[in-house]
Amino acid sequence: MREAGVTLPAAWLVLLGLVEAVSVAGLWWFFVRGARGQLLDTVALEGNAIGQDRVDGLANTVLNAISVASLAVAMVVAGVIALARGRVLLTLVVTAFVATANLVTQVLKHGLDRPDLGVDLERVYAGNSFPSGHATVAMSVVIALVLVVPPRLRGVTAVVGALYATTAGVATMSLGWHRPSDVAGAVLVVGGCAALAGLLLVLAQGRDARVKTDDARPLAVALLMIASAVLLAAAAVALWWVDRVATPPADELGRRTLLTAYVGAAAGIAGITSAVTALTLAATHRVVPWRTG
Repeated sequence: MREAGVTLPAAWLVLLGLVEAVSVAGLWWFFVRGARGQLLDTVALEGNAIGQDRVDGLANTVLNAISVASLAVAMVVAGVIALARGRVLLTLVVTAFVATANLVTQVLKHGLDRPDLGVDLERVYAGNSFPSGHATVAMSVVIALVLVVPPRLRGVTAVVGALYATTAGVATMSLGWHRPSDVAGAVLVVGGCAALAGLLLVLAQGRDARVKTDDARPLAVALLMIASAVLLAAAAVALWWVDRVATPPADELGRRTLLTAYVGAAAGIAGITSAVTALTLAATHRVVPWRTG
């Protein structure tokens, strides 16, 4: 056990939050405001028709479980776990984090504009869908649980949680509810809010925090980061190939192009989800120390 410093973890969390905020803005600028980005998003979404009947059941089951009521239950569960561990401050901050992440998503979704660039004519009247509310709920619950569970359960919670959040995110695309950028943006919104929550905890605890290096979960962090690197590389290759051949209208492109775009988008969602979960987990043993005072 050692006394924790404040400057380095605070600087890391500020940097992480800024990177995630800038990434959200970049996704919006390219995929929502740009014609080429809109086309790539639409091609990936059109690919959901391939084999859709095989995943409809699972996708509906996962998404039907995500609601305002389920979010409230998850917040109560996270709060109970934190209070059972004697962490009143953690309870308050985690509750505020989940509420803030979901509020930010709704503000962005209703406040941002999606211009009609003649790309996605089928959904032109649906308006802006960036970022995804369902993906935000799923990801914020996962991060909340990573923060409140005992140290020995953090690694497993993070890996299983990343799989769950990925499944929920890809399910919204499979059912045609959201474009890939909507899901990626939601995950990054949650990551940015998690960094802010972590910063508040670090500053509030100050040098009174006592940290156990054994509470870090390097294996789970490494596993998630390796998975993220592989998945994002695959997504980049798929995006590059589709960008070379895709032309509007998206629904008239060949099966190979649509499938490549869909699989690449799913890999991208999984990669971003894994990265955000890993980066949060890497700081959790300092954000939620063994004890304070």
